[in-house]
Amino acid sequence: MQFPESWLREFCDPPLSTQQLADALTMAGLEVEDLRPVAPSFTHVVVGEIREAVQHPNADRLRVCQVDVGQGALLNIVCGAPNARAGIRVPCALVGAQLPPGEDGQPFTIKLGKLRGVESQGMLCSARELKLSDDHGGLLELAAHAPIGQNLREHLLLDDTLFTLKLTPNLAHCLSVYGVAREVAALTGAPLKTPHIPAVPATIADIQPVRISAPDLCGRFSGRVVRHVNTQAATPPWMVERLARCGQRSVTALVDISNYVMFELGRPTHIFDLDKIQGALDVRWGRPGEQLKLLNGNTVTVDGEVGVIADAHQVESLAGIMGGDATAVSDDTRHVYVEAAFWWPKAIAGRSRRYNFSTDAGHRYERGVDPELTVAHIERITQLILDICGTPETACGPIDDQQVQLPQAQPVSLRVARAAKIIGMPLTQSQCADALGRLGLSLVEGQGTITVTPPLYRFDLQIEEDLIEEVARMIGYDKLPHTPPLAPVTPRPQTESQRSSFVLRRQLAGLGYQETINYSFVDERWERELAGNGAPIRLLNPIASQMGVMRSSLMGSLLQVLKFNQDRKAARVRVFELGRVFLRDDTVADSVSTVQGFSQPMRLAGLACGPTDALQWGRKEQQLDFYDVKGDVEALLFPKIAHFEAASHPAMHPGRCARVMLEGQEIGFIGELHPRWRQAYELNQIPVLFELELDALLQRTLKQAQAVAKHQFVERDLALVVPEQVSHDSLLRSIQAAPTQGLLQNLVLFDVYRPKPGTLAAGMAAGEKSLAVRITFGSEAHTLTDEQVEQAVHAIMDKLRVDLGARQRA
Repeated sequence: MQFPESWLREFCDPPLSTQQLADALTMAGLEVEDLRPVAPSFTHVVVGEIREAVQHPNADRLRVCQVDVGQGALLNIVCGAPNARAGIRVPCALVGAQLPPGEDGQPFTIKLGKLRGVESQGMLCSARELKLSDDHGGLLELAAHAPIGQNLREHLLLDDTLFTLKLTPNLAHCLSVYGVAREVAALTGAPLKTPHIPAVPATIADIQPVRISAPDLCGRFSGRVVRHVNTQAATPPWMVERLARCGQRSVTALVDISNYVMFELGRPTHIFDLDKIQGALDVRWGRPGEQLKLLNGNTVTVDGEVGVIADAHQVESLAGIMGGDATAVSDDTRHVYVEAAFWWPKAIAGRSRRYNFSTDAGHRYERGVDPELTVAHIERITQLILDICGTPETACGPIDDQQVQLPQAQPVSLRVARAAKIIGMPLTQSQCADALGRLGLSLVEGQGTITVTPPLYRFDLQIEEDLIEEVARMIGYDKLPHTPPLAPVTPRPQTESQRSSFVLRRQLAGLGYQETINYSFVDERWERELAGNGAPIRLLNPIASQMGVMRSSLMGSLLQVLKFNQDRKAARVRVFELGRVFLRDDTVADSVSTVQGFSQPMRLAGLACGPTDALQWGRKEQQLDFYDVKGDVEALLFPKIAHFEAASHPAMHPGRCARVMLEGQEIGFIGELHPRWRQAYELNQIPVLFELELDALLQRTLKQAQAVAKHQFVERDLALVVPEQVSHDSLLRSIQAAPTQGLLQNLVLFDVYRPKPGTLAAGMAAGEKSLAVRITFGSEAHTLTDEQVEQAVHAIMDKLRVDLGARQRA
């Protein structure tokens, strides 16, 4: 909510500076989100009147003006504005004036100079040159009665500050300038000037018939007929300026009056064109299929859960949200009907969001608006209509006030001892009573208790904790003591066999990955396509239509990050996320950290695509592939050895996907993105993804000290011919399982050979390949003999021959 400080001080003017006032409001729970001056700093700019404007002798687009600034002698000023003419009053910057900074950030100083040979003793200013608006179509024309020579800042009240408050939903009573002033008076003790609203006498007996058919929608409905108004009357400048400083543009006089009273007193109202209302008005719930064209041009379809105001033929307004186009006032309107009502907050809450828009009226009514002042506010609007749009024939009918179901104030008790415990500081009963009394609350004191009967405009005071909050607000959050907790703090030491998740984060960062944090709410399409989850956990009230389910995989979020970066021409992307996924699991019971029927494990997922290295000169660019990311996964799991088995996953390429196995347990998947999803998500590169169970990654093997080998190792290279379907992993497993008497120390694959298509290699049949491995043998007890090494090699070949049908290549 935005408003000017000067308007606030008309109701309550405490002896505080602007910053002190903002701090007091913030410490009372009314957070001041922004303080902004109405106009930037400038000096020596006064009101001037152009007495004469003649053509410049040496320039077609310049005029030489004689300007009166109240100094006796006229100033000679050269001006190029198209609207420079005799008789208008405009801002005049005198010699020595400093105007707001330009693009270079430096103030612009007005000096005595010559333009095309004619001396100019100042400058006539546009609104843009003074940074008052973006209008630069000509000079800023002031009112004809503006005092000549008066400082422009004083004339336009520019030494003012705009307050922007960020209010929580329980502070609905502060959604007006008067409501904020009421809080300021309670906080500072400064007197509150309650506006006097005199009754406007009725001069005609006309009444618009109204029936309230839904008391659970509308508890009170007040209205008045006003005839013979001038809807083409101009909104006075003071009202236009105040609305602008509240962030509201001027529309028409009647609309401006309604908006002005809303900002002033907090009640949204509506003004109908009386001649367009057909028959009696009916305040009721909507009927399925009924349609209404709103003032914003949208046509909506209502149902039985949306309140409406209807006449005998059609729906005319969305109750408490927005009026309809059919009965909107226009330049042709002569007679109007002014309406002010009390709408039950629960009947308005959430209705406008059904139609994907929000209004100031709905924002206030769904939080609660004072049901007692509908008549007074109509009187205020009526008087403004008479003052601004009145004609000699203008006549007002009596106010028709129907009360069918008003809220009843329910007493709420506060225990002083509990308030002191909750707030965390010693409190006396007199302190609590004083704080609540300053808020204008009716209270009765008992033995250690205070019973409050809230006013009807305080919809937020319903339980004891609400009163405790009010006491804390009046004390000031900055006055609360900083008391450290006294509970025993017991450290939870981590075993050496488990590492921290932060170690994993640092390790991935060292591998070139960047961490991302994403929403747990995802698009249902991701779950269906990327996780193969046909029954995801749905949200009852999603924050957006594309965030309607809980994720069971982290891959969709990483693909979204990749798409975001590739759209911004990022060629090399390495990202990871460590987060929670959500799965259905009937074995999970309720506990402090679990929810029955749902498993919430932590996972680590990563994605990489693009060149293996950043741009450099040392070696040629090479695109990342499956094995680069596989190496990153092995580095994360080291010193444990993972095995990779060919597998399938809904998100991954069917021939380039592997299941990650650790100690016989499946801990995740790794693979290239499926070409179908790469095309569907419009990715210009092939990403490689992995997703692993976090618990498996956090477990580690404790390091054991080993002596440096005293005896030299022996290496043997074996070139093995195996069927094409034999994998590297199965080959290494078979060699490790061979009975080598503990002599096998290490082995590594260093060559893969396949004959060119259409040719056969010597000693190899069709459908075979050659795998070359280097095997390292060694013993801590003695130096190996050739016989021992040969026996170990024969044992390995026998094992490979039995397991894989392998033979040594000739």
